[in-house]
Amino acid sequence: MIFEQQYEEILAIARDIFAHPELGYKETRTSETVRTFIEQKNPSALIESFSTTGLKTQLTTDKHKTIAFIAELDAVYAPSHHMADKKTGAAHNCGHYTQVAIALALYNYFVQTGEHLQFDFNVAFVFVPAEEYLDLAYREELLNNGTIGHYGGKPEAMRLGVFDNIDASICIHAIGGTFEKRTVEINCDLAGFLYKYYDFIGEAAHAGFDPFAAKNAYSMSTLFNVALGLVRQQLKDSENVRMNPIVSASDMSTNVIPNAIRIGSDLRTKTLAYMGEVAKKMDAAARGSAHALQGDVAIHTQMGYLPFVQDRYLSTFVKQAFAKTEEVEELLENNAISAAGDIGDLSYMMPCIQIGHSGFAGTIHGDDFVDVDPHFLFAVFPRFLTQVFAELNGAIDWSRLYKRSYDDYLVVIETVMTSNTNL
Repeated sequence: MIFEQQYEEILAIARDIFAHPELGYKETRTSETVRTFIEQKNPSALIESFSTTGLKTQLTTDKHKTIAFIAELDAVYAPSHHMADKKTGAAHNCGHYTQVAIALALYNYFVQTGEHLQFDFNVAFVFVPAEEYLDLAYREELLNNGTIGHYGGKPEAMRLGVFDNIDASICIHAIGGTFEKRTVEINCDLAGFLYKYYDFIGEAAHAGFDPFAAKNAYSMSTLFNVALGLVRQQLKDSENVRMNPIVSASDMSTNVIPNAIRIGSDLRTKTLAYMGEVAKKMDAAARGSAHALQGDVAIHTQMGYLPFVQDRYLSTFVKQAFAKTEEVEELLENNAISAAGDIGDLSYMMPCIQIGHSGFAGTIHGDDFVDVDPHFLFAVFPRFLTQVFAELNGAIDWSRLYKRSYDDYLVVIETVMTSNTNL
């Protein structure tokens, strides 16, 4: 009944966030919306701020173990979306706005019912900024001035100790595509990725008078794109490899042969080991393309996110909740995809699951993305999540879970970067 009573309020919050999208580490309005809601519903709540806009609050602290429910605050850069911010290009065609609203619906349910007081674990809510890997020039500035230590919001929260007292985490996310039935998804693993920069270097000359003296950096980058297309036949289908080269910087004029262009590309694979193999092929393609046209290329690699392998043990509790509900009609399972997320980094420190949910139409991150089943999103699905928590209560074998430190995580990142830099 509580979810029906608060439905209009939660829907209004979702619509408001959808209409006011903000890019990562800039989600000030969204963060304030979350803070205001929590303080109104639970005036005694202690709210911790982190990472410019992140928020953490705990409903209880007296148990030995703690489970976090995580929502992501940020939007993507999609200026052609019909609800994009005209100044920033931000748009919520990632579905993160529904995460925030669903988390608040769940939070208020626990506050109103006190059901969480009977759990044998504490419940924390963490609202994390900057999950989407974009707006990198701005984040580079934040890194350089010491405001943040990571591009992604979850690794940054890990650095700050936000998850030090957390033993397991639950995330949710929109499933791309349209579903006839109300659907949830478990055990959908995500790829990890590096981000590669290729600075092609040539020699400028007058494009009409003396192109013979030039070395065209743009042509090198074009050849590189062709080479990447041809190298795909060497890549394993089972690894879900993805590369998406874009022109990230250039200074070109119609009457001057371009002597410099920067190509940026993610490199996504299911496993870290194969990531290194593909990185070698990409770098060889870049060097060969530059050499073929008498130019040069400088290669820079930065860490993206680690692969995400969902914790199969924790997912069994979601499956049990699904078996007992009549409101969710279909369960998807074990569909690995090439999308990536910083949940992969957090999952190195502790067991994590990400429950996918339907309720949308259009292409995720596309111009036509929109929610079409708000009642499922903001009433039925949050109610289903309470059933998941109920299944977890008193049933978790904590010895089956693991915990690693942020320092352990840094060792892994350093290993990845050392093996993938200057290939």
